[in-house]
Amino acid sequence: MSDRAPQPVERRLPTEESRQLVALVRDIVSKEIAPRAAEEEEAGVFPREVFTLLSESGLLGLPYGSDHGGGDQPYEVYLQVLEELAAARLTVGLGVSVHSLACHALAGYGTDEQRAAHLPAMLSGGLLGAYCLSEPASGSDAASLRTKAVRDGDDWVITGTKAWITHGGVADFYTVLARTGVEGARGITAFLVPGDAEGLNAALPEKKMGMKGSPTAQLHFDGVRVGDDRRIGEEGQGFAIALSALDSGRLGIAACAIGVAQAALDEAVRYATDRRQFGRPIADFQGLRFMLADMATQIEAGRALYLEAARLRDAGESFSRQAAMAKLFCTDAAMRVTTDAVQVLGGYGYTLDFPAERLMREAKVLQIVEGTNQIQRMVIARHLAGPETR
Repeated sequence: MSDRAPQPVERRLPTEESRQLVALVRDIVSKEIAPRAAEEEEAGVFPREVFTLLSESGLLGLPYGSDHGGGDQPYEVYLQVLEELAAARLTVGLGVSVHSLACHALAGYGTDEQRAAHLPAMLSGGLLGAYCLSEPASGSDAASLRTKAVRDGDDWVITGTKAWITHGGVADFYTVLARTGVEGARGITAFLVPGDAEGLNAALPEKKMGMKGSPTAQLHFDGVRVGDDRRIGEEGQGFAIALSALDSGRLGIAACAIGVAQAALDEAVRYATDRRQFGRPIADFQGLRFMLADMATQIEAGRALYLEAARLRDAGESFSRQAAMAKLFCTDAAMRVTTDAVQVLGGYGYTLDFPAERLMREAKVLQIVEGTNQIQRMVIARHLAGPETR
């Protein structure tokens, strides 16, 4: 192996505590995640024990307050942790992002009593969450969801089907958006549903081209009953809660995308500096050198974009437009970088013996989840030019 192999990304972290945190993550990655990632992904193994370890290590609640078991870390730091995890195995990095998304509604809109009752277990008690917004007939048009919650005394009875749920069937709790009133965005309410609730059943996981270790499944709610104490926020506030969560979730996807892209670049550099043709490393040839330079530039630009959006969030400023930009740019960059990495490896890049093909397959889903990149362009344009005229 060439001594010019890439070094770990040098991170600009605000405190000594955050630097130690990233060092801890890299240690866990090198010992517990990376060595088994390729084999377990190919076999479709869900790494539940890894999420348990991350919870025990305080890494499942990083951006939330320590008063309920969180890590009190700024989003700027949390996203860099996600990048490290996703670079090793996207199933883990994206899984942590989804878990954080599932905690957002309760942490931001729950009552003091609700937070005290549920957040400690969600953030540091070994539980794993999922987020239930999409349905078979309402993906990008989330405001048209059909799952209903009907009031019955002090309870709500939820009936319907949710689709494309990461951790569907394995999560311990679900943040569920259901219709409680009029059609459209104003009639939606958020609920916290236990994973073992009676009447809640998961379909068989989808057969996907990538992220085979992460179960994605439909969830069927057949008269699932939850108390009003599990309603999050006011009746009809659910869609606003969902949009707020998605702004933060999109930054998580952006960070995961840069992690995948960085892993692909590292693999391409390792291969190009080690592989020899015509008596010298192929990294000496200008065509490949320029490819590697372009890949690195896209990664650095994407990282700067998601970190700037995170700093706006940490400062309490509006960041919705920047979150959409980060998600759009970073995931498109990940697709380009991973495709180029396969090209750098040539025929080897197309085989299972090297991680480039897996990274390319995984990058594709990041252009779709948390709002497709076409939706991101709509969000950005609305910030620039206002809503579309009818």
